Amino acid sequence: MEDTSKTVYAFSAETLDGRTVSLADFKGKVLLVVNTASQCGFTPQYAGLETLYRTYKERGLEVLGFPCNQFGAQEPGTAADIGAFCERNYGVNFPIFAKIDVNGEKAHPLYRFLKKQKPGLLGPLGGGAIKWNFTKFLVARNGRVVDRFASTTKPESLARQIEKLLEVK
Repeated sequence: MEDTSKTVYAFSAETLDGRTVSLADFKGKVLLVVNTASQCGFTPQYAGLETLYRTYKERGLEVLGFPCNQFGAQEPGTAADIGAFCERNYGVNFPIFAKIDVNGEKAHPLYRFLKKQKPGLLGPLGGGAIKWNFTKFLVARNGRVVDRFASTTKPESLARQIEKLLEVK
C-alpha cells in the first residue's frame, strides 16, 4: 500500500457544489493549489491561472482554487456567488472548492499540510502562515509539495517550473 502521509493525496475538500473530492483523484497530475478571493488586488490572477490551466491541462496540470475570506474579508460571497463571479469575469474552468480558512485553528487540514511542507518566508517559526490571498503551492505528480510562491508571483511566471514537472512521468 502506498504511503500518502507525506503527500496531498491524504486530503479531501468540498467543492462549491457541496461534493467531497479526494485529492487522490488527482494522482499523477501536477497541481497548482491557490487560495483565492474575488475582491482582492490580486484577483486578476484568475486570468493567468486559467491560462496556465488551459495551456497545460492536456499534459497533466490541475489548478485548484480555494476561496478564503481571512484577508481583508475579500471573499464574502456564497459558494454560488463565487462560482458565478469566477465564470463570468474570468471564464474559470479549473476546480474551485468551497471557502476555507488557511490560517488559524480552523485552517483546512490540506493547508496545514502545505504550510508544514513549505513554510514560506516566515519559516517554521512563523507557523508557515499564509500572508495573503493568491499564495500558490506547486505539487509534483507524486503528490509532494515542490515550492511555494507569494501572492505577488504572477501565475504566468510559473510556466517553466510547471513544464519541468510535467516532463517527469
